[in-house]
Amino acid sequence: MALKPIFLDGRTLEGGGQLLRLAVSLSALTYLPVHIYDIRANRAPRKASQPAGGLKAAHLAAVEWLAKATQANTEGMVKGSRNLDFQPLQLTHFIPKKHLQSSVWQHVYSGTQVTRRETRIELDSPGSVCLILQAILPYLLFHSARLADPAEELATADTGAASVPLRVTINGGTNVSKSPSIEYIRQVLIPLLVDKVGIPPITTHVIKRGWNSGRADVGTVQFDLIPFAAGSRMSQFHFTDRGEVTRMHVSILAADSSARNTLRKKVIERLLARHPDVEILFPIEEDTNNSARLYLLVVAETSRGYRLGRDCLWERKGNLSTLETVANKVTKELEEELQRGGCVDEYMQDQLVVFQALADGTSVVDSGNELHATLHTKTARWVTERLLGLNFNEKGTCGGCGFEVGEDYTKRAVQDSADELERLRIS
Repeated sequence: MALKPIFLDGRTLEGGGQLLRLAVSLSALTYLPVHIYDIRANRAPRKASQPAGGLKAAHLAAVEWLAKATQANTEGMVKGSRNLDFQPLQLTHFIPKKHLQSSVWQHVYSGTQVTRRETRIELDSPGSVCLILQAILPYLLFHSARLADPAEELATADTGAASVPLRVTINGGTNVSKSPSIEYIRQVLIPLLVDKVGIPPITTHVIKRGWNSGRADVGTVQFDLIPFAAGSRMSQFHFTDRGEVTRMHVSILAADSSARNTLRKKVIERLLARHPDVEILFPIEEDTNNSARLYLLVVAETSRGYRLGRDCLWERKGNLSTLETVANKVTKELEEELQRGGCVDEYMQDQLVVFQALADGTSVVDSGNELHATLHTKTARWVTERLLGLNFNEKGTCGGCGFEVGEDYTKRAVQDSADELERLRIS
């Protein structure tokens, strides 16, 4: 039974790039075809003469990579397009060599054995590296494939078979507006995903920073990870009982040492005023050599290993009062996060949705007493519900689909369709 595409209205809820990224990400992983229309229609154009919404370069880079990785049939995969058809080719058992010729992966060998797979995504502008990673990470972690030639086999379909390490290099922006910074990814997202959700370790190496302030500058980040083993399932996870704040991690990127020292002093004063016994660490302190490039991230670490972060990217030239403003803003907003009592901050909430959806069992995320689901979170839940048929309750709890690494998820969809037809026939 051929599967009809799942239609998604790009204007739904947040109506921006997140809906597109998550939909194509899940489509690539499950082989479920999608048709997204009115892409990013809720986004106003930068200039009145430009059309609203549509695919931008960074969105297109992620979509193109997933299309190549899955040999997807596509329509509308061009910059500015407001409609996209994405239908991955079902590679259930083997990847034929003819497909490998256009593969996104390069193989690193030791003798005849593949020891690593490498890929690269290139942007010629500082589009967000971190949002591209967000789009492709579920596929990287949960997809498993076999090659037609056993001598080139990457991962067998046998349960528990070892996975080959992956190296993903992305050119783009590391510290850009309206997206997570690479610091937030390294200090909040990845630690929570590894230590609390249970994904395999991910290491990051910032080769060069990329900015869209001061002067557009393209950077490079390298990610190393090992996917889940073929045939495995990710267990459910519970984000509850946050614990006490024990450490604060302060990362400062400022024009020079004088600005860094001043900002450090102001942040320390404010943190100790509220948390006099907390340990304060400084994992990142760098000069940007540009007065229009100022960034501050403060991460609260708890006794039970949770991390909540708040940051500020100042994108115009600043002075002494700017440092005061940034210190006040970040520490105040972080304190408000902590007062809610949740295990995640506002910006982490939506990034856990896809992992709740793919987990085997019911996963719980305590976002605090006063923090309701953000618009981004509601959008992510809507996409997973439409593609995977799941349900999130008002508290954000979800029974996951128990995705098995390497499975052909379309078989479930076909069976569900057949079951529905049978119910209709009987009734």
